[in-house]
Amino acid sequence: MKIFLENNRAFMAKKKLLYIFVLCALFLVNCKKDKSTFVLEGDCDILSLTLDNQYDGVVDLAKKDVTVSIPVVYDEQAMTVTGLSLSPGATADIKVGDKLNLLSPYVVHVVNGAVFQDFTVRVKHDEARILSFVINGQYTGIVNETLHTITVQVPKGTDVTNLTPTITLTEGATVSPASGVVCDFTNPVTFTATYKSASTSYVVTVKEMGAPKVLYLGLAATQQQLNPEEQAAVAWMLSSVDESMYLSFADFAAGQVDLSQCKVIWWHLHKDGGIDGKGQFETNAADALSAIDQLKAYYNNGGAFLLTRYATYLPAYLGEADCVPNNCWGQSEANAETINNPWEFSIAGHTDHAIWQNLLMNPENLNSVYTCDKGYRITNSTAQYHIGTDWGGYATKADFCSKTGAQDIAGGGDAVVAWEYPANGTHGGIICIGSGCYDWYTVAEGVTEYYHANVAKITENAINYLKQ
Repeated sequence: MKIFLENNRAFMAKKKLLYIFVLCALFLVNCKKDKSTFVLEGDCDILSLTLDNQYDGVVDLAKKDVTVSIPVVYDEQAMTVTGLSLSPGATADIKVGDKLNLLSPYVVHVVNGAVFQDFTVRVKHDEARILSFVINGQYTGIVNETLHTITVQVPKGTDVTNLTPTITLTEGATVSPASGVVCDFTNPVTFTATYKSASTSYVVTVKEMGAPKVLYLGLAATQQQLNPEEQAAVAWMLSSVDESMYLSFADFAAGQVDLSQCKVIWWHLHKDGGIDGKGQFETNAADALSAIDQLKAYYNNGGAFLLTRYATYLPAYLGEADCVPNNCWGQSEANAETINNPWEFSIAGHTDHAIWQNLLMNPENLNSVYTCDKGYRITNSTAQYHIGTDWGGYATKADFCSKTGAQDIAGGGDAVVAWEYPANGTHGGIICIGSGCYDWYTVAEGVTEYYHANVAKITENAINYLKQ
């Protein structure tokens, strides 16, 4: 009897568990069914927007953005909403008949049930600008948007009566004379870009140049094939330094330039992610090293070099001590860092050096040079020497000078970020700048630039100093 009762209890317990399991399964099925039929949210998009009866917005649903194109001259402070379409069931905090002040982007709040989404409405005035102007696929013009001029340097002896420009423009614009059409540039030629209500005319002047006084060497065949960091440096030089020219290392090695008047060769080498060590340098700068015999000949004939960023490796191949920067790194332009405060490097003990003169200084820190402003995006690409007994091989700055043959001209107590190989009777001088603060290119918008102008001034000072 006892055995029967225990078995019966076990059977009832199992039956109870089975019953609970069935109930749970039915509950889950019903929940799944309810979930599939219950609407959790509705779309809350702006589908179309028209202002002042004639200006239709372009809606970007992915970016939640509406762009309305308007004429060059137009009062956008009180534009009337004359058409508005939203997702079914959605409402917005604007309606047809409302007036919007679009001097700055306007945020529209769209609601559908328990969900909402913000769209940014902005106006874009018609524009027609020339963004780039390249002669014969090789000679890049310097576009001055203030004066609406374009200047192109070509080698002396070029047939200026038969040159073909390749022109890039702002979106939707056309240009006359057209891109790709052969032109005679014996005299300045006016090119006019147009788009809807916008029209901008540029006076293009082609200058024949003989032997350059300042030469920028690069790994790319043409200036426009350089990366953005290097392009920005070259563009500044061609627009600011008289009798300057861009040339590839391959053309330099082939003797495609008259060096009889050349005083300074500048090379600003950038690589996303940085270059750390001679092996990486030799891999990434193979064309430069293929021209090393010609570079040495120029150097030993009294020519000077300005070497910035990872180009600071070059002195070891020109015949100076077999030493290269021992503390190198860098980010990529796509993942550049946005800085919260201006960046600087120390020039303590070297404030009287020629390349640090007439800069925009911080009166509270006259022993440092500031080169980047708050909000600036920077890769912090650095090629410097670490100083200290902990690692690197240079216990003191005196040790650095003794081993490298260079003189430090900038850097804190534990680093040399700029250095110089003085000219002597057998070769020209070399200035090296490896600080991550020395940066030409940024894609940051809305940054108020002040200290960044020091990058150009330092470069100008260095070129003038080396030309002496």
